[in-house]
Amino acid sequence: MLTAKAMFDIVILTDHRYVNPKKADWYTQQVLDEDSLLQTALENKGLKVCKKDWADKGFDWTTTKYAIFRTTWDYFERFDEFFIWLENTKKKTTFINSSEIINWNIDKHYLQDLAKNKINIAPTLFIEKGDKITLLALFTKAKWNEAVLKPAISGAARHTYRITPSNCSEVEAVFQELIESESMLFQEFLNNITKKGEISLILIGGKYTHAVKKIAKKGDFRVQDDHGGRVEKYTPTKEEIVFAENCLTASPYKPMYARVDIVYDNNDKPSLSELELIEPELWFRFFPEAAEKLAEEINKLSF
Repeated sequence: MLTAKAMFDIVILTDHRYVNPKKADWYTQQVLDEDSLLQTALENKGLKVCKKDWADKGFDWTTTKYAIFRTTWDYFERFDEFFIWLENTKKKTTFINSSEIINWNIDKHYLQDLAKNKINIAPTLFIEKGDKITLLALFTKAKWNEAVLKPAISGAARHTYRITPSNCSEVEAVFQELIESESMLFQEFLNNITKKGEISLILIGGKYTHAVKKIAKKGDFRVQDDHGGRVEKYTPTKEEIVFAENCLTASPYKPMYARVDIVYDNNDKPSLSELELIEPELWFRFFPEAAEKLAEEINKLSF
């Protein structure tokens, strides 16, 4: 039951680009469709729902019992503002997934935690803020022929580079500038990302619901569709489902929804690329029944 103050059971969190846009290109329409599927599923449960830009300064966050992160995809460029908002707003409403999960998952050092719990990840060197090292020295240390460089806190392939010992000098200046202010990951390039693509398994309430495969466009390694990649429905193997479930078991938290991104490593073993627990694209448009499943999980909460 709503309290005297609460006006909404749950707010679906998005960003300003996806709140009543005047025009919607194909990508924007996909975002709108995803949010709409969840909102409809929640409203069909009798819940009072609205959709808000997470950074909406005019909204009183005490007027909603819960807020669920869905398409908040501008915070990648607004981290400082986002962290301040997160700390302030968690005192006013309850986040799904929780702020504790977000703070753990937003920094890719979480991969170290999972690796310690026997989850296979791509071979990775973590470069900490302020470290004094060059990319060529990293290649010498790792003895890899090719690598991917990315920030520990990032999204949407921000400052993600595919490099070799022979061309790494082209991004050396950028790398040196970045490590003055943030930590970075130096990972062995997995050849299967361009051969087999990346598999994304979605789990809701800890249980597998559906999967997609993301395939990069020719000549690229970034599989996101906004970088020219394509997404197709995918039926995972039993091994892949077990691997995804094990990733959640190895996590210190129990998220309501999760996306496990798998790339086969250079030994053809499943490896965890990312465990996405904040605002992962869940492809409800391919599997609308998964939006219903998430609504069911949310409806189990105390209102």
